[in-house]
Amino acid sequence: MTGAAAEVLRLLGERGGTLAVAESLTGGLLAAELTGVAGASRSFRGSVTAYATPLKEQLLGVDGELLAVRGAVDAQVAREMAQGVRRRLGADWGAATTGVAGPEPQDGQPVGTVFVAVAGPDGAAEVAPLRLTGDRAAIRRASVAAVLDLLAEQLRKSSE
Repeated sequence: MTGAAAEVLRLLGERGGTLAVAESLTGGLLAAELTGVAGASRSFRGSVTAYATPLKEQLLGVDGELLAVRGAVDAQVAREMAQGVRRRLGADWGAATTGVAGPEPQDGQPVGTVFVAVAGPDGAAEVAPLRLTGDRAAIRRASVAAVLDLLAEQLRKSSE
């Protein structure tokens, strides 16, 4: 996966852009992947691992009513996480992961339900819904790969 992280950091570097990430089910795995790339500090601002649902509201500004009604595993929650971490950490770009890695369903969602999101400098966000299979570790790894792919795609679009 480090290749995808390196590509994201290369694209950010070309634009002089910065990135912050908000993680739930990936529990810091995305930040670890990014910081595993030499020179990441030029673009990577930091991360918030908001694993507990209330922290998504308290630290990232996710709407509390949204969390109460839909739970943490939701496309709009992912969008608000990405937008919130971008604002909180003063980054040009924000990325977020939320979902169910298992072994049990959460918030009425089956294992493998994941939402990844990317928010750009204009505040608009793209969300990708995923239905992943495999064990807990495989779902977490695939979530990191998916958000890095989405981020690279959005960075490329922003330069067109």
